[in-house]
Amino acid sequence: MARPEIPPSLRAQMDGPAYLGPATFCKVVGITEEEELERWRPDVAVIGAPYDDSTTYRPGARFGPRAVRVANYQIPEWHLDLEVAPFEELVVVDYGDAVCPPGDVLRAHQAVYERVSQVARRGIVPAVIGGDHSITLPSATAVADAVGRGRLGVVHFDAHADTAAESFGNPLSHGTPMRRLIESGAVPGRNFVQIGLRGYWPPREVFEWMRDQGMRWHLMEEIWRLGIAEVVRRAVAEAMDGPELIYISVDIDVLDPGFAPGTGTPEPGGLSPVDLLRAIRQVALRTKVVGMDVVEVAPANDPAELTAQNANRCFMELLSALAAKRRQGQRLAALREPVEARRDR
Repeated sequence: MARPEIPPSLRAQMDGPAYLGPATFCKVVGITEEEELERWRPDVAVIGAPYDDSTTYRPGARFGPRAVRVANYQIPEWHLDLEVAPFEELVVVDYGDAVCPPGDVLRAHQAVYERVSQVARRGIVPAVIGGDHSITLPSATAVADAVGRGRLGVVHFDAHADTAAESFGNPLSHGTPMRRLIESGAVPGRNFVQIGLRGYWPPREVFEWMRDQGMRWHLMEEIWRLGIAEVVRRAVAEAMDGPELIYISVDIDVLDPGFAPGTGTPEPGGLSPVDLLRAIRQVALRTKVVGMDVVEVAPANDPAELTAQNANRCFMELLSALAAKRRQGQRLAALREPVEARRDR
């Protein structure tokens, strides 16, 4: 089935400067209806999850999807390290936003679950832009349900574990989604691996619960001692100890506030973008990533769009790694092709 043609006027806008045309992720084609997924058959679909009513400090992440989508002044054409053109190797669409009503966490989470499910059950990789971190609960659950529970490991980049039982009485807070994912059986605790934790929360009893679930985590202290490359190597091995597939969740506050001031709960002493971006790249190169979210970008606190740009590049590292793997797979297939078949072409 041939993919739809892009109208000439829209193509002209898409090929123009970054500030021209529809506000889709990196100016990819925007679609809105589920049947359009069948016509486009994309490799990756970007989804916005504009909900932040589960935050406990500075609000504003509901505006994150729009800010992250347009945080490119140079449309990514060629990944210099991987030597790949991600948007030439992959079909990427922007599938719009889950319709998240403000103030209603259950309906908002259901909207995210349904939107991500429409993508994941077709074998398309959802790239979800939050919103606060509570949206990882419906998003990762939808992916786990699509691929089969028990087959999904999680690599989670964050300053905070987000494994509290509740936060100010709210069991669906942005401080609780990882606990809910494990308790529900969507993701095995022993294959839930966290990178970048630091600071003064959560308390001891929460870490005791985490140990009981078999969770693994790598504090900033360990990253400082061993380096990000070794920590990522260990984290991948832990997340893949059983599961076949990986979901990546990135709370942008894993970065030091100097690099990501536009977030609700900044915590000094975090990662630099150079380490985070390469860490995401390595996870995507070494595993089969079937879903990813980047959350907690609050544009109102983001001077010079530093936070949104770093979040945008997190997704670009995923796309570029997927593109590089596809290109490598094509090369290997060509090498395996019999010499006679190549001669006959």
